[in-house]
This record gives sequence, C-alpha cells and structure tokens, in this order.
Amino acid sequence: MRKLDIRLSAESGRADYTLRAGEQRLALNGWLGQRIRLHHTGKIHCIECGRATRKSFGQGHCYPCFSSLAHCDLCMMRPETCHYFQGTCRDPAWGERHCFRPHTVYLANASGLKVGITRGTNTPGRWLDQGAVQALPILDVDTRQQSGLVETLFKARVSDRTNWRAMLKGEVEPLDLIAERDRLLAELEPGLAELRQRFGNDAIQTIDDVPPLAIDYPVLEWPRKIVSLNFDKTPRIEGTLMGLKGQYLILDTGVINLRKFTGYQVAVETEAA
Repeated sequence: MRKLDIRLSAESGRADYTLRAGEQRLALNGWLGQRIRLHHTGKIHCIECGRATRKSFGQGHCYPCFSSLAHCDLCMMRPETCHYFQGTCRDPAWGERHCFRPHTVYLANASGLKVGITRGTNTPGRWLDQGAVQALPILDVDTRQQSGLVETLFKARVSDRTNWRAMLKGEVEPLDLIAERDRLLAELEPGLAELRQRFGNDAIQTIDDVPPLAIDYPVLEWPRKIVSLNFDKTPRIEGTLMGLKGQYLILDTGVINLRKFTGYQVAVETEAA
C-alpha cells in the first residue's frame, strides 16, 4: 500500500481518489455506495529498501531506514529545528535538494482554522491529504527552516493540527480566510519583521494575489460516530464505501487512514451492488 493519490478536478473542484497497491490502481470515486474488502496479509515491507519488517516506522519504513534517512529525521516534522548548519544533517546533499527550496505558509480549514507549511510545488496536494475544505497560501518563504520559524510564530495564535474526528464528521463551518490572514499578519508583524531582518526582506514575502481555494470531497453520508479501523487489530476490513476525505476511507463499518498503513501488503476486492 501507498498513500491515496488525490487530485483536484479543475472543472468540479472535487477531489478524485485513486487507491495504490503495488502496481495496481483503483479509481475509488466510482465505487461510492459499493462494497469494498481490504485484507492485510500480515506482511509489511519497507517502502525505501524493500526489506520485510515486523513493524512499520514513519509511515512505511523499517527501523534502519527510519533511523538513518534524512526525510525521516525529526526536523522534517519540526523544520525550525533544522541542524544542517551544525554539520549533523543525515544527508547534506538531500537536505540541499529538498530543504533549501521555496516553501509556502498557508491557512486551511479542515476542522477549524489551522496554519501549515509545504513545499511550494506541493499544493493543493498537502491540503487534500489533510481533508481541508478551504485553503489559502499567505507567505512565500525561501527555505524549509525559515518556514518552520514562521509557522512557530503563527502557532502562538492558531493551531497547526486537525481534529480528524470533526473533519470526518463533516462538522466544518466555512471561514473567511482572507480576514483571518489579514488579522494574523497584523498581529504577528513584529515577529515577522525580526525574521526578515535576520534572513533578508526577500526571504519572507506576503502572498496577496491568490484567492482562497474551496475543495469538495466525494461523500455520500457522513458518519455519526467515528469508529477507527486498524489492520494491526483487524486484518480483514470491509464495508460499503460511503466517502473519501483526507487519507481516509469512510465505510459504513468505520473509517481507516490508509496512509498509516503504507508498506502493508493488502489484497483489495470490490463488489458492485
């Protein structure tokens, strides 16, 4: 298994989902309302080196890869802790290719207002993965570490997390992201000015010419109660596919975050009504 491939239709504004298992691809939107069965065979393979592993670390890695690869380091989750300039980066060449490139600071609404960062080329993919129904890029930043420092400023005023249960229940009220952007930029201007003085005025630039993006997800019915499904506890999972949001399948029997089980060997069956 790999994480769900999600693309945003330019015509409809709706997310289109594809299930990826090995070389197989299954377009999921057309299976809404139909039965789907997922069976974990008990095998897990590292998505980096391919070796068998009893447990998956960092969404699909064996422990040696998880503990040695640069993209599995803690600084990827907390980029403000980047230690490249201390000479301790796990793979300096990888860091130069991936971290010293433009990043975007954004506001999104997945279960309420949140702040986040992503590579400048990873929109709207990042927002689709999070199940955001609204998103707005607000700042262009030169490097990943700098974007993490900017995000840290914002986290004093707004959450950087999604309430996944509320997101999956569809309990998301629309927000005026333009007004929220203007409010936060005004409140945080002293901190942003300090960062610009440190890294240069051009290192952090405001985005004010991009409108908010609205995203629609293929959901027939929202669950009233969230029942989380887990291959480690229940190898066989089946039910009627009621919706798709973020990296979750919404079944009439519960919900499952497929990204969590990257690297798991899973057999997939569908059954038309």
